[in-house]
Amino acid sequence: MSAAATPPASGLLVLGGGCFWCLDAWYRTVRGVTGVESGYTGGHTAQPYYESVCSGTTGHAEAVAVAFDPTVIDEDTLLDMFFTMHDPTTLNRQGYDVGTQYRSALFPLDQDQATRMQAAIERNQGNWSQPIVTTIEDFSGWHPAEPEHQDFYAEHPEVGYCQVIINPKLAKARTQFATFQRSS
Repeated sequence: MSAAATPPASGLLVLGGGCFWCLDAWYRTVRGVTGVESGYTGGHTAQPYYESVCSGTTGHAEAVAVAFDPTVIDEDTLLDMFFTMHDPTTLNRQGYDVGTQYRSALFPLDQDQATRMQAAIERNQGNWSQPIVTTIEDFSGWHPAEPEHQDFYAEHPEVGYCQVIINPKLAKARTQFATFQRSS
């Protein structure tokens, strides 16, 4: 991962929850998050890029790397936010985005984190009427997304996708996690 996404002495989560623009938009607003980078992981090609990942042939998921200060916010809270920001009950789909690149997946960096991620799935199941289908997958390396995908929501709030898809997700998360929002 790039240096911007992994400051020293921080925690790090790699999360795939559909289009990376949604998760990126949310985690950038959270107190204690020290860096967010959109990218690709979980696939089998050496140099994935947006169009190749969108083709569904690379095996990669759109994901975010979330660096955080564990003295300000804990990993469990960040994982609970993940389960609020997307629908973890739909297989290979988030709304109109369909394909394995939009799967709900967690990519642990070690066995302890995998255990905490499994506990988060179990803890959040009660919030959903359908079974959570989020997978826990081996972390296979990180490929930063192209610059135009970094902080997309802030750069393009007028785009229809931001208005129709991202804004309602942000509103839901703000309601449930208001105390974790950065002050303006």
